[in-house]
Amino acid sequence: MADQQQQKPAIIQAPVGLVAGATYPLRALVYLTQTPRLWRYVLVPILVNLVVAVGLYVGLLFPGLQSVNNLLVDFYAWWNIQLANLPQWLSFLSVLAIILGFLLRVLLVTGLLVAIGFLLVQFGVILGGPFYGQLSEQLELARTGKLPPAEPLSLFTLLRDIGRAVLHEVKKLVLIITVGLPLLGLNFIPGLGTAIASIGGIALAATIVCIDFLDSPLERRRLHFRKKLELILRSLPASGTFGLACLGLISIPLLNLLAVPLCITSGTLFFCDRILPKLNESK
Repeated sequence: MADQQQQKPAIIQAPVGLVAGATYPLRALVYLTQTPRLWRYVLVPILVNLVVAVGLYVGLLFPGLQSVNNLLVDFYAWWNIQLANLPQWLSFLSVLAIILGFLLRVLLVTGLLVAIGFLLVQFGVILGGPFYGQLSEQLELARTGKLPPAEPLSLFTLLRDIGRAVLHEVKKLVLIITVGLPLLGLNFIPGLGTAIASIGGIALAATIVCIDFLDSPLERRRLHFRKKLELILRSLPASGTFGLACLGLISIPLLNLLAVPLCITSGTLFFCDRILPKLNESK
């Protein structure tokens, strides 16, 4: 154990509070570069992410960009109709339409990239699950020196774990629908409604991404979905900036091929530093 502690890679120390969560991907990158033995858990998932990403971008990005253009054409048409009913001296509002149109384009394209990155995470985490589970275990063992007791593998435990995984995804879907549908309805309000829906959608996606990247160490302790969400909320604001940082990374084309294993690593480090102490206090 003493030798293991001496060989432990250096961890960048992060400030507390709002800034801390956003630094964890960088801390994870430093950790991985200093720990070549963990790379075998990363290379195969990156290849899987590459295949999934090609399908998602070809199938969703170009049609999505066309939909954004169509939506903006409708917005400008609606705005011009409103201007036609106003006095002539208010014609300067046409400039406002150009500014709003630009902001809407930025928000909608950002939302599209976030949505594709979000889907990449969902497929990537599921398909690369066995590798990411091993990666997370090795990280937690190196960081804390121990793991929760593992149950003997049997048909019963295998079926139970499959059931827990399916139930976890169902509860995530319920959360997405419960919050996402009202946000989707706001898109029917031109301008302000679309902006609020885009910002709310990013916040929701960041929450789900945070759950995904923290799930490996949380699931090792067989915690219920509500308890996982509670621990994440108790870790605010650090968990919020962590989720937004990871969401930003997975939303950047090409970079997101590497971002998923990086965020899995950073999620385990975040758990060891900020959630595990809270979990131990509650016992």
